[in-house]
Order: sequence, then C-alpha cells, then structure tokens
Amino acid sequence: MNKKVLILCVVHKHPHVLLGMKKRGFGMGKWNGFGGKVEEGETVEVAAKRELFEESGLEASVLNRVGILDFAWKDKPDEMEVHVFLACDMKGEPMESEEMRPEWFHVDEIPFHAMWADDKHWMPLLLADKKFKGRFVFDDQDQMLEHVLNEVLEI
Repeated sequence: MNKKVLILCVVHKHPHVLLGMKKRGFGMGKWNGFGGKVEEGETVEVAAKRELFEESGLEASVLNRVGILDFAWKDKPDEMEVHVFLACDMKGEPMESEEMRPEWFHVDEIPFHAMWADDKHWMPLLLADKKFKGRFVFDDQDQMLEHVLNEVLEI
C-alpha cells in the first residue's frame, strides 16, 4: 500500500465558508477546500499555507489542524492521508487561480450536492470547532461505500 500525505484547508469567516470550484485534475467540477500534496521538506502546515496561497491568493497567518482523514478506493492500493486545516485569519482577497475558482457560501447553503460525498460528514464538525479523525472508502465511480468518523480531543 502506498499512502500519500495531502492537506486540505477550509477558510471560515462566520457565517461564511470559502470553497473553490476545482477546474482541473483530481476532483474537477467539485467544490472543495484548498489543498494538495505535501512537498519534500515541508511540514503539513507549511504545505497548507502554500496551497491556500497558490489556489486562492490568500495568506493565512494562523492555521489550526482540526482533522485527519484517510481515503481509500476499492480495488486500488493507494490511500490518501489528508490533514485538514481551518483558516480563520487571512490577508488578501480570494482570487481565481488556474486550479480553483473561489466563492463564499453561507454555512447554511454549502453546496454538498456538488462536493465529495464525505464532506457532509466532517465539515459540520469543522464548523463547530471540533477535531476529528475518519476513514472513507470509495468505489471506482467515486461513490462512498463506507465510512467511520470520530470526534477526538486532539490531533
């Protein structure tokens, strides 16, 4: 099994959440947080700040790691370990990048129907300032087959 370490950063300025429409690559056509691969020599926090800036133009002064989610696909050996960060204090204005088109959503109008199926499970915990760990398994059509999600005291 090959496990890739990735990060995901969700921007929350109550009562709004900044999401990005993925314009290319993995997850294209879905709303998501901002993120990607951790590069060699980077910590997960440094990677989260870099990816947020590259994909949205925002500079995060403080990021809080709130979750770790493992993702697997049935019949595929690779898994993803995603470190989820919450950004509440940023500099700049969101700008479209080659990869993402940012848009603010009221927390009551998050477009879960156009997001990954797992998001509706863990995002309410993130928005409630809870920490969490979970595992999600998908089929080859990206349909969620099973999941486990637990609130935890620390990451």
